Amino acid sequence: MQRLIPAMLIIAALIHLIPVTGVLGELHLAQLYGVRIQDPNLLILMQHRAVMFGLLGLLLVSAALIPAWRPLAYIAGLVSVTSFVMVAWSVGNYNDSIGRVVMADIAVTACLLVALAIDYWPGRFSTA
Repeated sequence: MQRLIPAMLIIAALIHLIPVTGVLGELHLAQLYGVRIQDPNLLILMQHRAVMFGLLGLLLVSAALIPAWRPLAYIAGLVSVTSFVMVAWSVGNYNDSIGRVVMADIAVTACLLVALAIDYWPGRFSTA
C-alpha cells in the first residue's frame, strides 16, 4: 500500500503539469481552456497561472520522492483543486474545456485523499 502514495502523488503532479504549456502563449491557453484571451493583462495572469501550476506539479513530484514534503504537498494540492472546483461550481455555466478541468481536479482530489489516508492512517489500509 505504501507504494500507492507516490503513485497517487505522481498522477496528481502530471495533471497539474498539463497547464504549464499555457506559459507559451495565448494559443496554448485557448487550447487548454477553450477561451480566447484578447486582453494582454489577462494573458499575463493566465501565463503566470501556468507557472504556478508548474511549481505545484514539481512540489507533488518531489513529495512522491521525499516523504517529509508530503504534508505541504497535500495541503497545497487540495487547496488548489478544491478551490477551483468550488469556484467553477459557484459561477457555473462554464464551457466543456473548463468542465474537463473540473473533472480532472475531482480526480486529483481523489488521488490526494487516497494518498493522505494511506499516509496518515496506515493501519486501516494494511492487507495483513
